[in-house]
Amino acid sequence: MHIGIVPVLSGLGGGGYQYSLTMLRALYELRSAACEEEFVVLAHDMRHPGVLSLNGHGWIVKPLWPSPVMQLAKDLLRRVVGEATLLEASTWFRSRTRAILGPPDPDLVLSRPDMARWFRSFGVELMLYPTPNRLSFETEIPYVMAVHDLQHRLQPEFPEVSANGEWERREYLYRNGTRYATLLLADSEEGKEDILNFYGSHGVAADRVKVLPFLPTCYLAVDNLEGERQRVGTLYRLPKDYLFYPAQFWPHKNHSRIIEALAVLKQEHRVRIPIVLSGSHAGEIPGRTFREVMRLSDMLGVGDQVHHLDYVPDEDMSGLYAGAMALVMPTFFGPTNIPALEAWAFGCPVITSDIRGIRQQSGDAALLVDPRSAEGIADGIYRLWTDDNLCRTLASRGRQRLATYTPHHYQQRLAEILEEARARVRSEKPLSARQ
Repeated sequence: MHIGIVPVLSGLGGGGYQYSLTMLRALYELRSAACEEEFVVLAHDMRHPGVLSLNGHGWIVKPLWPSPVMQLAKDLLRRVVGEATLLEASTWFRSRTRAILGPPDPDLVLSRPDMARWFRSFGVELMLYPTPNRLSFETEIPYVMAVHDLQHRLQPEFPEVSANGEWERREYLYRNGTRYATLLLADSEEGKEDILNFYGSHGVAADRVKVLPFLPTCYLAVDNLEGERQRVGTLYRLPKDYLFYPAQFWPHKNHSRIIEALAVLKQEHRVRIPIVLSGSHAGEIPGRTFREVMRLSDMLGVGDQVHHLDYVPDEDMSGLYAGAMALVMPTFFGPTNIPALEAWAFGCPVITSDIRGIRQQSGDAALLVDPRSAEGIADGIYRLWTDDNLCRTLASRGRQRLATYTPHHYQQRLAEILEEARARVRSEKPLSARQ
């Protein structure tokens, strides 16, 4: 059976990008070992290293869009103006288009026979979507799709999941994406619970939701850490000791309370702790959030402690983790997240949010804080900054936690899920038989 995959291949895609690359790596190793399936990668970016490495190894790599003109135009723009500028322009264009068309009706499913014909022209019988994608149900080809969060249902007060028709767009995607899926992937039991709570009434059965936990991102390298730490530190002119937070500037990432916590530490404990922030601020909401965070840091007198690196290439991330005193991630969104796993892989202590999902993911391997409390975040930072024994304990627990779920476990679980999906496709009525 030919299985089509639509990965996110832009680093500005955040966790979806990291998840896509990890899944591609797992499938590559599975196919190299024993898998007889043919995988067809339908790529936005045909020049991405993660795609180029697949050529010549029994994989079929094709452009996502059937129009070669569209694909060539995007590739050319990406090379000329850069990924961030292209994303900003695309975001602007989509926002204007959406303003004209209005939000979609979640109960009115569109059809994309052009894309369905394109996918089927490569013999695809089952699709795999590492991130939610409306092509999943609009093409009416059986599919497995990952659902990483349903925050538009859980926390609609955040504009990135609700403003300007975003709630309706997400509801159209998730309601239909879950309803018509052959199987769904959740990152945790809490994620599975959310899917069933919100979409069980739309026909999603528990046996169709499979838990496939996250792994640390596959492109991170844990060898030559001292060399990488020095190289990256020199490249970005980093302080000797620093906190680290890799996150785009969405409001839910909670950068502002980290800034407030640094001000608390400066005022109450007379300590000036640097923080390194990596992450794009392209787009209207991230751009506005970034400006607010920078203004706040200057107003509170900690601007010189904040080192913003913008988008950081994959090859520099290992050095940033290796040099960090701690990962600080007081996000409001879960249910689970990838950066904590990455930090554990480098023996980097973790401070993160004491909220459902993250609490279960972290166990005793992280210092959990109230993401709404700058004082609580400051207290957690101060404890790690001044207690080497606590740092070593958390680093050790993190490594132990990682050891319980390895890339081999992930590969075997993914193989089992795909085998079940293939069996269901062979036995069930086609997706087009909608009611």
